[in-house]
Amino acid sequence: MNQRYDAIVIGTGQSGPSLAVRLANAGRKTAVIERKRFGGTCVNTGCIPTKTLIASARVAHMARRAAEFGVMIASPVEVDMARVKARKDLIVRQSNQGVADWLKSTPNLTVIEGHGCFESPRTVRVNGELLEADEIFINVGGRAAVPDIPGLKDIPFLTNSSMMEVDFLPQHLVIVGGSYIGLEFAQMYRRFGSEVTVIEGGPRLIGREDDQVSATILDILQGEGIQVRLGANIQRVEKPDDAVVLSVSENENDALHKISGSHLLLAVGRVPNTADLGLDQAGIKTDQRGYIVVDDKLCTNVPGIWALGDVNGRGAFTHTSYNDYEIVAANLLDHDARSVADRIQAYALFIDPPLGRIGMTEREVRASGRNALVATLQMKRVGRARERSETQGYMSVLVDAETKKILGAMLLGIEGDEVIHSILDVMYTGASYTAIQRAMHIHPTVSELVPTLLGELKPLQP
Repeated sequence: MNQRYDAIVIGTGQSGPSLAVRLANAGRKTAVIERKRFGGTCVNTGCIPTKTLIASARVAHMARRAAEFGVMIASPVEVDMARVKARKDLIVRQSNQGVADWLKSTPNLTVIEGHGCFESPRTVRVNGELLEADEIFINVGGRAAVPDIPGLKDIPFLTNSSMMEVDFLPQHLVIVGGSYIGLEFAQMYRRFGSEVTVIEGGPRLIGREDDQVSATILDILQGEGIQVRLGANIQRVEKPDDAVVLSVSENENDALHKISGSHLLLAVGRVPNTADLGLDQAGIKTDQRGYIVVDDKLCTNVPGIWALGDVNGRGAFTHTSYNDYEIVAANLLDHDARSVADRIQAYALFIDPPLGRIGMTEREVRASGRNALVATLQMKRVGRARERSETQGYMSVLVDAETKKILGAMLLGIEGDEVIHSILDVMYTGASYTAIQRAMHIHPTVSELVPTLLGELKPLQP
């Protein structure tokens, strides 16, 4: 006999737990299924552990710079990686256990640990038991992509997940992938004390960013001693003795170059966890990359089934996943017509200094053909940055010349990941940029320079 529920939630990433609790509290008999770790990528192998490690790496970096601030440290700075990992593990465990306890203590909510698989549009089998519900929500996330490189299957390598188990300092970490995940690990381990080489197949780092942003980030990382190889196509990977050796070429006619390291980290993107869900049994459509196709309210092509978080391809961040939950809950429980189309692109790169990005890039604005204004301000003009001897980077903003509305902004500099929200919130109101430009901000802060920035708008050149 089938176990009957009003709702089934598959996966406990950033959308699943909050939605399951809302459904249960609304009187729906709900089951939530988790096959491995409560909290998903963010809690276990993503945001929380990596930013915890980044915090440790920053302390080591600033300790080495102590003399610049008149603080003398008698002996060389050393990093105990076992203790770094233990601190990270404690913070992760608190978050992971917190999610599990929250779910298990919620009335009207049944927590089932196991792998769920569709057998029809209304049934999911887990641990040999068949669950049935009229409403099913998929929040199974994604995992690291593994490229098809000759020789790779024969050697050990690391991903963002397996890096969480590292409690030693790699002598030379070779990172394949010059985007967000790869660069955060690159700076982190360089600050811990590893030699680091980043290999990127494209002509620049973080290809989705504007050219100047990529160039500035390259200067920052190379300034810390990180080696970067751009336009490097990997032809083969080998492991003679204790080394990992990559054969790379920089163009079709170029001879192969050897790059050798002690450990290899793959950071070339993510793939959705959809291959073993039995989606075909439910008739759920996916795109060519395996992401579940959804509309702007996160509905799949099958009535009564929603897909939230990384698995739907509509965002690859914790905050977009949580916003997916808010959209589904608003439409389903609050009768509030919210939509993915309403949200503004926003994300950060958590190197040091951090990058905060919202809305459109200069490249996108030019491609749109809009009549736009742009302003740029170097971080060395910011008092807070000078006071802390962290003047790398710059900030920029784009404005529609006709409507005066902000189109996008980028802050690459100290506290840029926080300050960017003051601009983002005004974008959501639909107000003119003058709402910030005429505001009085507190001195001395990074935010106080945002009105100054907006006072220097000039026509964006084609």
